[in-house]
Amino acid sequence: MPIDSGDVAWVIAATALVMLMTPALGFFYGGLVGRKNLVTLLAQCVAIFSIVSLIWTFWGYSITFGPSWHGLIGSLSKVGLNGVGATPNPLYSSTIPELLYFAFQLKFAAITPALIIGAMAGRARLKPLLVFVVAWVTLIYAPIASWIWNPGGWLHALGLVDFAGGLVVHTSAGVSAVAAALVIGPRTAAELKQTRPNNVPYVILGTALLWFGWFGFNAGSALAANAVAVNALVVTNLAAAAAGTTWMIVEWWQKGQPSATGMCVGAVCGLAAVTPASGYVGPLGSIVIGVVAGAGCYFVASWRARTRLDDTLDVFAAHGVGGMWGTLATGLFASSLVNPNGPNGLFFGNPHQAVVQLFGIVVVASFAFVGSYVILRVINFFMPLRAGPKEEKEGLDLAEFGEAAYDPGGFGPSGSPPGSGPG
Repeated sequence: MPIDSGDVAWVIAATALVMLMTPALGFFYGGLVGRKNLVTLLAQCVAIFSIVSLIWTFWGYSITFGPSWHGLIGSLSKVGLNGVGATPNPLYSSTIPELLYFAFQLKFAAITPALIIGAMAGRARLKPLLVFVVAWVTLIYAPIASWIWNPGGWLHALGLVDFAGGLVVHTSAGVSAVAAALVIGPRTAAELKQTRPNNVPYVILGTALLWFGWFGFNAGSALAANAVAVNALVVTNLAAAAAGTTWMIVEWWQKGQPSATGMCVGAVCGLAAVTPASGYVGPLGSIVIGVVAGAGCYFVASWRARTRLDDTLDVFAAHGVGGMWGTLATGLFASSLVNPNGPNGLFFGNPHQAVVQLFGIVVVASFAFVGSYVILRVINFFMPLRAGPKEEKEGLDLAEFGEAAYDPGGFGPSGSPPGSGPG
């Protein structure tokens, strides 16, 4: 089959949409933290995107999507994009160049470790954090993605399906965030008292951009401008809307009033949950997925707040729980009427699919948690991951970058432009 210009145009657009999600995450996270760490969260996201772009080019793509070695990892045959060019790779798509497939998958590899930093917000030093990103993408993300998305992967061979990354992206990042929170330790008592978002408009902006980008994330994973992509786009929107609305209602019921931040977090939970299912479930199933995600993630976040685990921005509650629920829900609601190349789930006569999905959750969550914990412990032994008490108190914006998001002295000692005083 020759290259299809319509498919190429759509996947190029989807690639750009997914790229937007990493800085969008920076605004979402940056708005949620205290004002003295806002620049840090944005800068960490940009740094992670840049570094993963290089990792993915030199070896990441090859060990993920190269010919599989015993179903465990890709070969080194595509290192440095060797042989990756304008010719399609029929194992992934016969209608787009493999170089475009590389670019599309790069954006997934970039945003996944960026999700983890929310668990360590305001405490993680940049240098060891970037070392962790290199190790994590190489040793955790690439193997998981290869198991599931490489046609030779062992979980793929079992029949596990994950359309756009419920396990590969969200579950792996969510459980790794728990490991990160355990290794780096909780914030000080003084910092824990300052938990209000510093910029709610940034949270809303970040959510809107994430929601927008997620259409490329999920619908682009069809790798073609076809009916499966259209379905993925529609159910992505419905699940996010259902989850955001559900979170709002539950919060209204629990606290007497909803919050703009809560509605945004709820929508992101719905987006994470529908990600693995978006190419396999219909509109009504996606609404159920969103409702359960909105309520379930809310109560998990509320429970986490009563424990000693300081997952600062509730990465596990939003992405870990959302990704795992969505993966299981795929095994419940998937229908070959939606995607002829996909399986039926439990409610469409195939209980085996739910078992396979559940097995995949256990395997990926266990591997990601244990692997991340070990990597973080090793890094922390050689270079302390956590900033010092003085740095945490003044904020990592100044301590790590020498910049502030809101600089009252930007124009001079009084904070006003020269010559703007009275008279």
